[in-house]
Amino acid sequence: MQLKNVAQAKLPTPWGVFTIVGFEELATGKDHVAMVFGDITQQQPILTRVHSECLTGDALFSLRCDCGFQLEAALKQIAEAGTGVLLYHRQEGRNIGLLNKIKAYALQDKGLDTVQANNELGFAADERDFTICADMLALLGINEIRILTNNPEKIRVLELAGIKITERVPLEVGENPNNEDYLKTKVEKMGHILHLHSLNNI
Repeated sequence: MQLKNVAQAKLPTPWGVFTIVGFEELATGKDHVAMVFGDITQQQPILTRVHSECLTGDALFSLRCDCGFQLEAALKQIAEAGTGVLLYHRQEGRNIGLLNKIKAYALQDKGLDTVQANNELGFAADERDFTICADMLALLGINEIRILTNNPEKIRVLELAGIKITERVPLEVGENPNNEDYLKTKVEKMGHILHLHSLNNI
């Protein structure tokens, strides 16, 4: 177990009242949160979104990615379902950090795609550790989920960590002219499952 449960409180949102649960990494002190809606103790599988921190998309309304759109859509869908969890793991920029993400954006402005930009900076295409999310689920008492994702790697890692996944629920939102290449790279180089209008027009 990499985490401990530190605190929780009610958090009203436009989609309803969630419970925000704070976790701390034992080795580093780094923090992550879960947004819990409804009574998750009554039955499983639980509708779950594993969402990576993206300051630019989640808080600053960036159109370069689909992150902010996915965050809002997931919270809305969880609330509408009556029960669910959004895990917000703080691994900014696929875990290269905010400043390195901005450096990667600058490289993308010069023509590199997101994978090439990360590689140019000395990083893998994706540096995230999704096993942290399995620990968050375990601390919440969840071992069986329906996962809101387009990323098969999340499914693979969570299943290896002992989480049973009964269904992949697509979360395809936020496609726009500014993130067309970003989303294509997700599909073509990272194996994400997306049905893009831009790909259909090739």
